[in-house]
Amino acid sequence: MQGSIDQKIVKKVKRLRKELHEHNYRYYVLDDPEISDAEYDRMMQELLKIESTYPELLSPDSPSLRVGAPPLEKFETTTHLTPMLSLDNGFNDSDIIEFENRVKKNITTDDLIVYTAEPKLDGVAVELVYENGSLVMASTRGDGISGEVITSNVRTIRSVPLLLNKEKSQKIPIRLDVRGEVFIGKEGFKHLNNERLKQNIPVFANPRNAAAGSLRQLDSSVTAKRPLEIFIYGVGNIEDFAIESHWEALCLLKNFGFKINPLIRPLIHIDEVLNFYRKLNEIREYLSYDIDGAVIKVDNLLYQKILGETSRSPRWAIAYKFKAVQETTRVLDIGVQVGRTGTLTPVAHLEPVNIAGAMVRRATLHNEDEITKKDIRIGDTVLVQRAGDVIPEVVKPIGSRRTGEERIFKMPRDCPVCGSLAVRIKDETAIRCINTTCSAQVKERIKHFASKGAFDIDGMGDKIVDQLVDKGLLKSYADIFCLDEEKLKVLERMGPKSAKNLTNAIEESKKITFNRFLFALGIRHIGEHVAKILANNFKSLEKLKMGTFDDLKSIEGIGPIVAESVINFFKQNENRKVVKHLLDSGIEIIQDTPRKEEHLKGKVFVLTGTLKGMTRNKAKEMIEKAGGKVAGSVSRNTDYLVAGTKPGSKFNRAIDMGVEIITEETFKKLTIDN
Repeated sequence: MQGSIDQKIVKKVKRLRKELHEHNYRYYVLDDPEISDAEYDRMMQELLKIESTYPELLSPDSPSLRVGAPPLEKFETTTHLTPMLSLDNGFNDSDIIEFENRVKKNITTDDLIVYTAEPKLDGVAVELVYENGSLVMASTRGDGISGEVITSNVRTIRSVPLLLNKEKSQKIPIRLDVRGEVFIGKEGFKHLNNERLKQNIPVFANPRNAAAGSLRQLDSSVTAKRPLEIFIYGVGNIEDFAIESHWEALCLLKNFGFKINPLIRPLIHIDEVLNFYRKLNEIREYLSYDIDGAVIKVDNLLYQKILGETSRSPRWAIAYKFKAVQETTRVLDIGVQVGRTGTLTPVAHLEPVNIAGAMVRRATLHNEDEITKKDIRIGDTVLVQRAGDVIPEVVKPIGSRRTGEERIFKMPRDCPVCGSLAVRIKDETAIRCINTTCSAQVKERIKHFASKGAFDIDGMGDKIVDQLVDKGLLKSYADIFCLDEEKLKVLERMGPKSAKNLTNAIEESKKITFNRFLFALGIRHIGEHVAKILANNFKSLEKLKMGTFDDLKSIEGIGPIVAESVINFFKQNENRKVVKHLLDSGIEIIQDTPRKEEHLKGKVFVLTGTLKGMTRNKAKEMIEKAGGKVAGSVSRNTDYLVAGTKPGSKFNRAIDMGVEIITEETFKKLTIDN
């Protein structure tokens, strides 16, 4: 009885339920979450643990027994023939092994249990109903029992078939209920939020939030403008078909014309499931969409039926979730850093928070306009996100947690490093320090000059560059080639061996292709791709310096902004002196000319995995020299996938699309021997 339970426990359960209900409402109904997924998961796990210890505290209105939130009143509602349940979560290998043990305990078989594992998309679950091959209704999961009817909105998603494909199937079901995940890809999400910022509309916190908001539009023409996508992951009901396994069902759905995730691994045992999870974790940042874990399902449908489900989740499936990439923390202060072109970038100094295994203390705020539009203040509690190696960013403040002591941040109008005037250029969002000798700019220009895409000077890292500038040994990147072992020995942690290695690396870098030399100069708007275009068209530095604005603008891929930037760079006397200093130091610029025969002209290559005998950049150069092109992702236009060791998701996609896969050795013969 509750009377015999510590009242602190009772109060805690009530508080957790109230907060989880509120967060459910904000997430599923208002599309405006106030906490990260990781924080929500922790609260739910805490409630589940208490309810497991004290079953007498269980209540029909507990969020642990529900899925999502009640459907919106603005839409009609429908009842799912089969409930759309949530999934239990696992957070480590032990949780998954324990899941398998529970499965084996309830299944009488001497055989190993076979699973199908799939990426867990960070999207919105929907059900699509087909009658005699035609889409007649689509609905959200809602509370798991009934959902909102969103048929007109789902019809706008181009990958949803309006009619089932009859060509690959002998017959079409009288009724078919399929379940899928609607999502917005990374690029689509970035574009969507950029457009909202331009219109002074609050940005979405994450792609799932954006997808949910898009599906709940009363006007389907608004939904049609959103970059929604869908992967189908299972069957709710199917009439007149005998299916024995989950994988068989997915293959049937693919034949009907549904989009099935090509990364799904069918018919694997538990060790392979764990390896699949780790592989997904490795490649997740390279995917075009967000995933937050792996879904593991017992493949045999008879076994699924025997295992059954609880009121909240099936006993035959579990989600193995990744560590969080979005967390809640507090802005302690906002500082400003100065880049190589003088741009002043505001940076949030955060209360340290662990995101995806990395302790994050700083996050970019991009520019003054973004701070104003998002209304981020010093002292705010904020959502921070990190994707792979991308610099963490502040997504939004959580207004309800404000105390009134937060302070509005104002960008300085003087450079925080050198004290010179900082100005905002017309039609630009950036505020810039106009002193080109500012030590912060000098350091960043030198770091760019020595980077991999430029002179690629091994050993000249950030800390070395900072010391060299602070001690007056480097005033521009041209001074790098005047360094010797004696000068380098004065640096901290720079012994004779390290000094010799660095001077050797500097000497080896002196022979450089024209395009890399141009990129290294740090001319505004001249990235690696534009530098190649300029190098291919002008062939030499002297010809480029003599090029007119019209000469530059007439080149395909070179617009007026780039043309003006090149002209202005070589107009400045200081820049001409630095370039002359470089050439006088023994720099040898070589032309990276393509092969005359260009025997791979028009061929499209994609690279995946680790190449043993060369770097990715070297492989790219070899392809381009032979007239081929390098793409970042596999498509119908891809001619070859070059697969190194530990290939990523591109490998599976290539198999799925019938693209020819070649080894590194075959690649060398193809590009060199011909």
